[in-house]
Amino acid sequence: MLIHPPATRRELRAERIEADLVVVGGGVAGVCCAITAARAGLRVALVQDRPVLGGNASSEVRLWVLGATAHMGNNNRWAREGGVVNEILVENQYRNPEGNPLIFDTILLEKATEEPLIRLLLNTAAYEVEKREADTIASVTAFCSQNSTRYVLAAPLFCDASGDGIVGFLSGAAFRMGAEAADEFGEKFAPDQAYGELLGHSMYFYSKDVGRPVRYVPPSFALRDVSVIPRYRAFDDKTHGCRLWWIEYGGRMDTVHDTEAIKWELWRVVYSVWDHIKNSGQFPEAANLTLEWVSTIPGKRESRRFEGDCILTQRDLIEQTRFEDAVSFGGWGIDLHPADGVYSPLPGCTQWHARGIYAIPYRCLYSRNITNLFLAGRIISASHVAFGSTRVIGTCANSAQAVGLAAAMCREEGLLPAELVAPERLRRLQRELFRTGQHIPGCQPDDPDDLARRAGITATSEFRLGALPPDGPPLPLSAPRAQMLPVQAGPLPWVSVPVDVSAPTTLRLELRRCPQADHHTPDLLLASAEAELQPGDGQLVTFPHGGSVAEPCYVFACLDADPDVSVRGSSFRATGVLSVARRYEQASPTEIGVEQFWIWTPTRRPAGQNLAVTVDPPLAAFAPSNVTNGLARPTCGPNAWVADPDDHAPALTLTWPAPVTIGRVELTFDTDWDHPMESCLMGHPEAAMPSCVRHYRLRDVAGNVVFECLDNHQTRNSVRLAPPLVTHRLTVEVVASQGGVPAAIFEVRCYGA
Repeated sequence: MLIHPPATRRELRAERIEADLVVVGGGVAGVCCAITAARAGLRVALVQDRPVLGGNASSEVRLWVLGATAHMGNNNRWAREGGVVNEILVENQYRNPEGNPLIFDTILLEKATEEPLIRLLLNTAAYEVEKREADTIASVTAFCSQNSTRYVLAAPLFCDASGDGIVGFLSGAAFRMGAEAADEFGEKFAPDQAYGELLGHSMYFYSKDVGRPVRYVPPSFALRDVSVIPRYRAFDDKTHGCRLWWIEYGGRMDTVHDTEAIKWELWRVVYSVWDHIKNSGQFPEAANLTLEWVSTIPGKRESRRFEGDCILTQRDLIEQTRFEDAVSFGGWGIDLHPADGVYSPLPGCTQWHARGIYAIPYRCLYSRNITNLFLAGRIISASHVAFGSTRVIGTCANSAQAVGLAAAMCREEGLLPAELVAPERLRRLQRELFRTGQHIPGCQPDDPDDLARRAGITATSEFRLGALPPDGPPLPLSAPRAQMLPVQAGPLPWVSVPVDVSAPTTLRLELRRCPQADHHTPDLLLASAEAELQPGDGQLVTFPHGGSVAEPCYVFACLDADPDVSVRGSSFRATGVLSVARRYEQASPTEIGVEQFWIWTPTRRPAGQNLAVTVDPPLAAFAPSNVTNGLARPTCGPNAWVADPDDHAPALTLTWPAPVTIGRVELTFDTDWDHPMESCLMGHPEAAMPSCVRHYRLRDVAGNVVFECLDNHQTRNSVRLAPPLVTHRLTVEVVASQGGVPAAIFEVRCYGA
C-alpha cells in the first residue's frame, strides 16, 4: 500500500545510461547500426519511439525492405545488401516466406535483444540534447510513456537514425529540407515548384475475405467524393498493403510538424477508398471483404536531410562516382513523387535507374558541424534528387552498418567521426566492413590477418561451364533473351544454343558485354550475325565469335525477339549463372541528366530458367582460389568455388606450409544475392535458397571433424573453434545444399586465436 500526500510538484523517475554509442531511431537502419556496433564490442543504447522495431518496415506501417535489387526490375544483378540487413532478410525468408509483417517484427526484436551489449528502449522518444561544447553532444534525454521514465543517455558518440533527425535538429547540425535548385549541383532532374520539393507520407490498408457479406458504413471524417482523387479508378478490391504506396499526401506541408494533419488526411482518403470499393457497386467481388487493418501512423518518406563533409548528388549516382571513402552502395532508381500525392494528376512517381550500383561515401554519414554525430537512414548527406534513391530501407540499412563499425573504430582509437577519413583508417574501415559481409563497389578488399590468404587451395572438383542441358521448357522469344556467361580475360569461347522454329525466319544473334566489368548493362556490342532458319525443333545456332576481352566480365549471348522461334530452357542452376530478358528501354522524353539504355531482368524462381547452351572451350570461372579473392558475391565473375555437378563428395582444402593456429573460420555461402527477399506482402515460394549449403563439416589434417553444421540456411557462418585448432590443413566438406544445386562457397576466412 502506497499513500503519497499532496505535493507542489513531482519529478519523473529518471535513469542515466552510460553507453559507447547512443542510436536514436529503431527503424531497420538503426537496428542494423546498433547490432553491428554491439558485435564490434560497443555498449549501445538503442532508442525507439514506437512499440516495435522496424520503422516503415514494421507491422505499424508494413512497407517491404528493398534496396538496390529494386524487385529485380533493373540491371543491378546480385545486388541485395550484405551484412546484418542481409542476415535479417535471409532469416525472415526462412521463417516467414509468406511475408507476415508481425513475424518480421519478432525477427528484428530477436536480433536486437540477442545482443547483450544493446540496451533497447521501446516507446521512448528523444526530446532534448545536452552539449559539452557548442559542437559536441554530451547526452540525449528521452521519455518512455509506458513506464513513465525519463532517460538520460550519455555517450562519446551518437547516431541519429530517427528519420526526422531529432538529435541532429536539437544539436544544431546543419540540415536541408526541400529540393535544391538545378544549378546548385548541376542536377537536371531537380523538380520545379509545380512538381513540388518534398515527398509525402503514405498509408496502407489490408482487406480480408470472411466468407459472408460484410456491410461497411464509412466514418464521418471520410471523403464524401472519392473522385476528387484523380486516379481513383486505379483502386480495386484486390490491391492492398504497400502496393498502395501511391496513397500519398503532404509534400506541400511541413513533413515534420504537420505529420498529424497529414495522417488525418490520409485516413480520410483510405476510408473513402474503402467506401468506394464496398459501396459503389463497381466491385461485387468485394461483398465478403472486411477492412482488416489500416495503419495508425503514416509511412514517412522525406523531411530533413543533414549535411556531411560530402553531399551525394544525381551525377554521383548516374555516373557511379568512385569514392576513395566508399563504405556502402545503393541502386534503387532515382524515385521522386509529386508533392500533391493522390491529389496530383501526375503519375505517382518518376523513376530513373543508373546502369549499375553506385557507391556511398563515408563522408555522407556524419555531421559536418557536430563533431560526434553520425547520420544513418534517410537523413544522410544527399541532395533531394540523390535522396530519391538513397532513402529506401535496404540502402539506409547498408550505410547504417558502416556507421556501426565506424563508431567502433572511433571508440577504440579515441577518434571523432571525421577523423576516420585518413586513408589508412578508411582502408581499415573498409576491411572490417568486408569482414562483416558488406559489399563496397569498386573497392578491392585487403585482409592481412586472414590466414586463408596464405594457404594453397585445392578442391575435389571444379565446375567448368561447357553446357547447360536442354531439359527445360521452350521459352518463346516474345522479347530478346540472353544467357549471361562469366568469361575470363582472353579469347572468347564459341557459344551455341538449340532453338525450335515454327516458320522460316532470320534470327539475329549478338554477343554483348558491359562497358564496366562489374556492372550488368550489356551496352557494348562485341559481335552480331543473322541466322537463316527453317522450321524444325532442336536446331543448333552458333553465335559469332566475339574476339577477346582484357578482363574477366559477363558476356551476354543475346537472341533477338522472333515470334517464330523458341529457345530451349535449362533447369540446371549454378552460382553466378543467370539468364535475362530485355524488358524495356529507359529513355527520358526530356533532358534530365539520366542515361538511355535497355533493362534486362531475370524471371523469378520457380519459373526462371537458364538457357540451354554449349560453350567451347568450357568456362573456367569457378576455381577454388575464388574463395580468397575477398569478394563474396558475383561481380565481374562468380567469385565462388563451385563443384562439378557429378562430384558426390565435394570438398575444399586449405593447406599451409607450416602449422597455423585457427580460432575462427568464416564461411560465406550462396543465398542468391539477386533475390530481393521483400520482407512483407509478396510472399515467396522458397524458405531457403536452393544454392545455399545446408550441411557441411570442417576436418583437420588428420581427418577429424572439428565442426559440423547440419541445417544451415544463412549466408555467413562464423565458426569459433575452442580450443583453437593448430593444423596445416583444413578441409570444408559440403554434404548437401538446400536445393540440389552444385556445392558453392564464396569465401573461406581463417583467423587466429
